Amino acid sequence: MRQPITRIAIKVGSNVLTRQDGTLDVTRMSSLVDQIAELYRAGVEVILISSGAVASGRSEICPQKKLDSVDQRQLFSAVGQAKLINRYYELFREHRISVGQVLTTKESFSTRRHYLNQKNCMTVMLTNGIIPIVNENDTVSVSELMFTDNDELSGLIASMMDVGELIILSNIDGIYNGDPSASNTSVIRQIKQGEDFSDCIQTSKSGFGRGGMLTKTNIARKVADEGIPVVIANGKRDNILIDLFQNPGETLCTRFLPSKGPVSSVKKWIAHSEGFAKGEIHINECATQVLNSGKAISILPIGITRIEGEFEKDDIVRIIDFKGNPIGVGKVSTHSRQVRENLGKHGGKAVVHYDYLYIE
Repeated sequence: MRQPITRIAIKVGSNVLTRQDGTLDVTRMSSLVDQIAELYRAGVEVILISSGAVASGRSEICPQKKLDSVDQRQLFSAVGQAKLINRYYELFREHRISVGQVLTTKESFSTRRHYLNQKNCMTVMLTNGIIPIVNENDTVSVSELMFTDNDELSGLIASMMDVGELIILSNIDGIYNGDPSASNTSVIRQIKQGEDFSDCIQTSKSGFGRGGMLTKTNIARKVADEGIPVVIANGKRDNILIDLFQNPGETLCTRFLPSKGPVSSVKKWIAHSEGFAKGEIHINECATQVLNSGKAISILPIGITRIEGEFEKDDIVRIIDFKGNPIGVGKVSTHSRQVRENLGKHGGKAVVHYDYLYIE
């Protein structure tokens, strides 16, 4: 077993944990717990990001009247989350392993303070030998407050907790170089940084998950760019987690190779904060070229052509190049009114300091 990796995040999708009728597959769940327990006993700290609350609730209750999608999700998850975590508790207890529930929302990552509070909570759990089981709090997360799905959440958790590897378990073997149902296609075993494979990604969604392979690959690429290896594998394959550790080169999956340069904790937070952006900063051609060159520079008033939206000091904003394309996100050092007053001027202090700037 590979000893260098001492902490991993494992995301288990709805399509892994559900049967064809949409109810919870307890047999599969038990098998995954057995594998996680084996990794735990080998000294690996595990953070489990698990879907399945809605599926668990669906099998438990029958609504008295027809509900819209939001009401249905809230009802099923409210009942199902209790059942799901209890099931995990019982399964892990058979291995004498303690687990703890962490329910979160997208808003909980919107400020640095909330972000660090969550990080501290899970760090304390891991230090005390407790496996955090993380899920979105679907009872209060609706519409624009929702994560795309737990793939997005797993990327945030992996980055926040500085794991050695993120494993995303789906119901297919990885990313195919064409239509997965075609006989002449195969799984792409390895994807390097900057490698373009967009033509291989199908945008359709399948089964009971909210996301799809496009979401998985976008998250995988972002996390890998932050220096964390990412694996997309088939969670329905027997012993998949153990195989990924004991025979990494032989196990069928897609691996995203990590970047070699270190990324600070603050930049990791900012990299995943685009959904919380309060406005836009548009920069000129010269500033665009310098930022795209990879040089460590800050965004100064002289390089800004205009701004969109209203924001306060320490808010997150999108960075837009001179052609109108989004190229990154950053945390502003002042409010939007002050930025407008200093547009294009020399000598002003940085609007977005390099330490708080993430260029995609």
